[in-house]
Amino acid sequence: MGFVVNTFEGRAGDRAGTVYELTDGTVRAEVWPQWGFNCVRWQVRQPDGSWAGVFFTAPDWETNPVPTRSGHPVLFPFPGRLRDGRLPGSSVQLPLNDSTKQHAIHGFTPRTPWRVLCQGATADFATVSGGFRLADDLPAAVGQWPGDFDLTLTYALYRDCLRVDAVVENRGTEVLPFGIGYHPYFRLPGVADADVGGHVLTAHVSQVWAADAANLPTGERTPVPPELDFHVPRPVGATALDHVLTGVTAEPSNGLIELATLTHPSASGRLRVLADPAFRELVLFTPAHRQAVAIEPYTCSADASNLQARGIDSGWLTLEPGARWDAAVEYRWEVN
Repeated sequence: MGFVVNTFEGRAGDRAGTVYELTDGTVRAEVWPQWGFNCVRWQVRQPDGSWAGVFFTAPDWETNPVPTRSGHPVLFPFPGRLRDGRLPGSSVQLPLNDSTKQHAIHGFTPRTPWRVLCQGATADFATVSGGFRLADDLPAAVGQWPGDFDLTLTYALYRDCLRVDAVVENRGTEVLPFGIGYHPYFRLPGVADADVGGHVLTAHVSQVWAADAANLPTGERTPVPPELDFHVPRPVGATALDHVLTGVTAEPSNGLIELATLTHPSASGRLRVLADPAFRELVLFTPAHRQAVAIEPYTCSADASNLQARGIDSGWLTLEPGARWDAAVEYRWEVN
């Protein structure tokens, strides 16, 4: 059969709304607009007919939908932590919503409902596009960011790939600063291990941002130490990951760069993470439950605006009024 877009009514926590399922019967993806346009599930059909996730979804998603702990959270207009919840030169206080309640984290988009703009399907793929405009979708935060913006995100599901295309447009009258990141959690189909330690990770990065006690970058980039060096594929093991890495070493192919791969001896395939060269940082993270590993493409470091203000190249981006920026990420599932 070809691809289709199905819809159903879903509830997670205190929010109910339409969920969009992209599928051809052998692969499927669930996009939840009411929870940050998160692709909460990306699954592949197993030989016994059951579904198994490529994305990890918390077992209690429907009752406790923590926005950045399942699926594919979208982090905008800044990924990671922003020190003290303040932009350089601004007196505006952003919500202090990291785990310490001392810093802002992950922008506005992962916790806020989005609008669905369009959907469609062909024999080879299915798509759904969502939009987030600050002035319309979170008016209470208009004064918390320099100007208005449109973020349009499109998920395209193929049999062997989930592609994510982002477009940012400056709708304000001033220069728009921003960064974007994705926070996908992975646990490969066919793996029954107690934790993610047996997953074999490769990461094509050569440097790590040094961090202070609050896990905010100091501005120094150092060579990746042995415990974080995944240039040669090796198991995650007991390594506790919560690091921003940079210095991508792979070369572009057809416009995208392979940032990382993930395999497992018991998995039915391997995962490849590829991105536009604009995604110059890679965050690796193992949550406390260790049921997944997050492999996160970012366009900038954490606290990028403050680093840039200090003259440090952090990847922080700017758009002139009326200007447009776009970039893609692909997650490829290659069956053994």
